[in-house]
Amino acid sequence: MVLMLLALIVLGCFMESLSMIVVVIPFFWPALVDINGGDWATAATAAYGMGAEDLKIWFGILALIVVELGLITPPVGLNVFIINALAEGVPMSQTFRGVMPFFAAEIVRILILIFIPALTLFMPSILGG
Repeated sequence: MVLMLLALIVLGCFMESLSMIVVVIPFFWPALVDINGGDWATAATAAYGMGAEDLKIWFGILALIVVELGLITPPVGLNVFIINALAEGVPMSQTFRGVMPFFAAEIVRILILIFIPALTLFMPSILGG
């Protein structure tokens, strides 16, 4: 799982978000289902402690967060280029330094969501009934 998320961060340096999702998710999803115990794994028998429906929501949210995180990583970070274009006269290196606290906060958020998936699944479970 961590390698999949790291791959998305690295791809985010060079690709935009929709392209990453369309290219990578068809390869990552079957591997993640197999790691979890297969299509018919229950929460009690699954490696990640959740069934296939919860796994879809959890991985979708994690993938989206990591894809967006990839868009602020150097050397290309498309969102940072947009921010730098709006801040006239600010060097690109200073813009990337300004983004790094946000990058660190996102890494902490991702780690929390990986280790406590119930945070990701709390609201969908309430709304889904």
